[in-house]
Amino acid sequence: MAKDSPHQTFYTRQIQRLLVKVYGQSPVKDSLLDHAISYFEQEQFHPSNEHKSLNATQLEQLQRDEHHACLHAIALIILELAEGESYAETNRKSAQFLGTVQLLSPTEGRRVAKSNEQSKSIYKAVLCLRLLDRLIIDGQVVEPYINKFLTNVSSEQYINFARYDREGYNRFVAQVKIPLIMAALLQDIGNYHPSAQVILFGEEGELDPFRTLDLEQRKALLKINYRETIKYLNEGIGIPSFIGDTKEERDQFLADEQGKMHFIKLLLKTSVNPKNTIGNVLKVPQIYTSIILSTKASYNYKLLPQVFQVLNKNAELGACAQIAVDALYTITGMFPQGFGIVYMPLGEFGEKGDCYEYAIVNNLYPRQPDQPYCRITTRKLTFISYGQNVIIPTNSNLYFTQTAKKLASLSKERLNEILELLSSNYQERKKSDLLPRCWYGNEFFSIKANQNLWNKGDT
Repeated sequence: MAKDSPHQTFYTRQIQRLLVKVYGQSPVKDSLLDHAISYFEQEQFHPSNEHKSLNATQLEQLQRDEHHACLHAIALIILELAEGESYAETNRKSAQFLGTVQLLSPTEGRRVAKSNEQSKSIYKAVLCLRLLDRLIIDGQVVEPYINKFLTNVSSEQYINFARYDREGYNRFVAQVKIPLIMAALLQDIGNYHPSAQVILFGEEGELDPFRTLDLEQRKALLKINYRETIKYLNEGIGIPSFIGDTKEERDQFLADEQGKMHFIKLLLKTSVNPKNTIGNVLKVPQIYTSIILSTKASYNYKLLPQVFQVLNKNAELGACAQIAVDALYTITGMFPQGFGIVYMPLGEFGEKGDCYEYAIVNNLYPRQPDQPYCRITTRKLTFISYGQNVIIPTNSNLYFTQTAKKLASLSKERLNEILELLSSNYQERKKSDLLPRCWYGNEFFSIKANQNLWNKGDT
């Protein structure tokens, strides 16, 4: 277990612990990933058709129960951290979750790929939840399994589902949202099967696992991942043991668990080639996350806001549904949560100033996709811990080339002066553009006082 940092708020520590609990590896072997790797290793030495003693069978069931309990507990933590008592509070908490993961992730250096690999599944899980909400509200979900839990709930009522029908809402969460999170967490677990690891690392462990694979390697890896993920779900996790007294309770328990298992498999299967199925709820966040938290050598933080160019291309090629891509665009906008915005503050009469300032994207559902909600992090070229929440218009946002060109009239001397004030490694940054398109907020966020970017009181 990683030690808690005194430089983190309680919330930031919760996210850090969650990352370790999901894809961390330790001598204790108590993470979701540790359980899967342990199962894959055991399975190699024990063919599925061999006769097993009663003790061995009971031991396997105990292990399955342990793996299921771990996965379920993680899903509940994600739900608690990403959802609130109201629709607005849920969106605020999800923005905080996504932004915190982004700001904890390095944007430069050798640790980027490994860190992003560990962060992708929980980031994706939150996006899946928000995308499901949006598609239900828009009346775009036709999956019978989901709709049977929404029989008496209209699209309009769904926003206040918990207040409208608390019992129905709790059942919807248990039977739909928790399995959706589980599917998101498990989607790539088969990549840790030894056969997949040979493709990624090579026979002698001599290859870079984050390199770009050739077409044949990629096809083989996708096949192994899907096959072993489903096998782990069936045999390594399975349906938990019933604990109760009555036959009616047992029958209901088994029906519920079998329903959830069927739904997880449906999500995993249809996400491979979703077309217009429910698989888009998993596939579209998967593509988005693979770019925002990329593990490739080509990773470039400055290009993250171009993620929807890739998603729209995927939709055009039939790899996912355009309606799901559009729904996610409505939720996230152009700029991902936690992204560092550089903007030129305008005066009260709309005139441009003589400096630029920094802000961080901190909320979902921007009114205009290219005008993000942000928390101001500098004022008059000084970093501040408690800035206001603002909307950054396109005519102030230096990310847009046309805006930067209009604001590029500041002298080189003035730009150097600003850079020196805002950059801790000024000499290194001096090699970069004097008028930056974005900034890296990780160092700012590493200070405990600067981690309250989502508190509700500021406007």
